[in-house]
Amino acid sequence: MPLNSYLYPLGLLVLSNIFMTTAWYWHLKYKGVPIFTVILVSWGLAFIEYCFAVPANRMGSEVYSAAQLKTAQEVITLIVFAGFSTFYLGQPLTWNTAIGFTFIAFGAFFIFRG
Repeated sequence: MPLNSYLYPLGLLVLSNIFMTTAWYWHLKYKGVPIFTVILVSWGLAFIEYCFAVPANRMGSEVYSAAQLKTAQEVITLIVFAGFSTFYLGQPLTWNTAIGFTFIAFGAFFIFRG
């Protein structure tokens, strides 16, 4: 299999997670925005997220197992969230968070180990 077969789904999952993390958390800086507006904007962002996630999983299933795809998605989610939390929300990660994420990364290692 070409390298692109392995990397392209992961790239789509990164894009997917950027939109989903934004959909879930963008409004925390704008608590004055009415909840109905927050829901509509978040649904719009989630639609874009699905436009990346569904093809990522379909293509990815050619080279990864379902468990590997889900694990990759979760690790990518943590990385995207860490950046979003730090740079957008201004809430840097703590050592405890880093340790927790490291344990999750160890779990991912065993799933991909085969």
